[in-house]
Amino acid sequence: MFGTFISLVAVPYQMKELTGSYLAVGLVSLAEFVPMVVCGLWGGAIADALDRRKIIVLSELGLLITSAALMVNALLPNPQIWVLYVMGAVSTGIACLQRPSMEAVFQQVVKHEQQGAAAVLSSLRWNFGAIVAPALGGLLVTTFGAAVAYGVDAVTFVLSLALLWRIRSLPPTEDAAPASLKSLVEGVRYAVGRSDLMGTYLVDIAAMVFAMATALFPFLADELRAPHLLGLLYSAGAVGALIASLTGSWAVRVQRQGLGVIVAAALWGVAVSLTALAPNVWVVLVCIALAGAADMVSGIFRMTMWNQTIPRELRGRLAGIELLSYASGPMLGNARASLMANFGGTRFSLGAGGLLCVAAVLALGAALPKFRRYDARTDEHALAEKARREMAT
Repeated sequence: MFGTFISLVAVPYQMKELTGSYLAVGLVSLAEFVPMVVCGLWGGAIADALDRRKIIVLSELGLLITSAALMVNALLPNPQIWVLYVMGAVSTGIACLQRPSMEAVFQQVVKHEQQGAAAVLSSLRWNFGAIVAPALGGLLVTTFGAAVAYGVDAVTFVLSLALLWRIRSLPPTEDAAPASLKSLVEGVRYAVGRSDLMGTYLVDIAAMVFAMATALFPFLADELRAPHLLGLLYSAGAVGALIASLTGSWAVRVQRQGLGVIVAAALWGVAVSLTALAPNVWVVLVCIALAGAADMVSGIFRMTMWNQTIPRELRGRLAGIELLSYASGPMLGNARASLMANFGGTRFSLGAGGLLCVAAVLALGAALPKFRRYDARTDEHALAEKARREMAT
């Protein structure tokens, strides 16, 4: 994760340097969309059908290869733009094959009543990479160039492979459905049949599509006359998220997670809108940090709902659907932000996007009463899953 966040800064920066185009930077995210959808769903199917350790390790090897390819391209006298698009799409596809297995492991090894605490700890892991790595990535690309940043990413994958190799086997259940189109449809049918789950997906997609705008950060840094602080723009959201995680013990006691997701997602949109009005880079950083904190609280509530209510035999497939919700939104959001900035500028894109986010989240909250009223103490799925796990132990 640490190395990936470095490349997350390096790719848009290198694209901006090569093209100077808002649209070209935004299209990087759009190129990743189809592999994310296909591989996310299939990754969920194989997570329920195969040894999750094997999936995780092989995917990590594939991601190492893509990082090395980006490094080689950056070392060329004339780096090829198409390589950024292709390798971005390939690495996204591999990561999406891996992610459902990583997510499903939590439910496999953590007790039912500790899922909320596990969600908080998982966010701490994410925040470590998301705070330090983008700042380092910004320093590396602006000082030493993109090739060095990609090289560091490749080295981190070598280290993670050595650690992941030591994990014990994580086989599927004895009655696990084989990976197939039928099993995918079964997972989608289950998700669609539960409006509370659909609420977690739809609200997050709406929040990200309308308010995600990290593709604008290289341009925003230039407008603020602070290109040397580019890495801090990427890290600021994670700083806010880390604060939310470190003070997140209160979130474990919340039982109305659905309402919590709605409130947190709306606050994310408000914070992004305020970024458009910020007079200097330091106020911008504070606004981005507030947005990151709100997004992290939403993520903790969503992860708790998923792990407390979804049956184990469906957990991988549902993790694939979850991945589509929290990964497709940022990709489409960055494309949306770039397109709006192309017509109205960076500040217009940030402000209008944040307001649209708030409107969409509140509308979805009103349209999905079962999601809005969800209570872990009385929800039939949460109670059934708790009882089943108690019987298993």
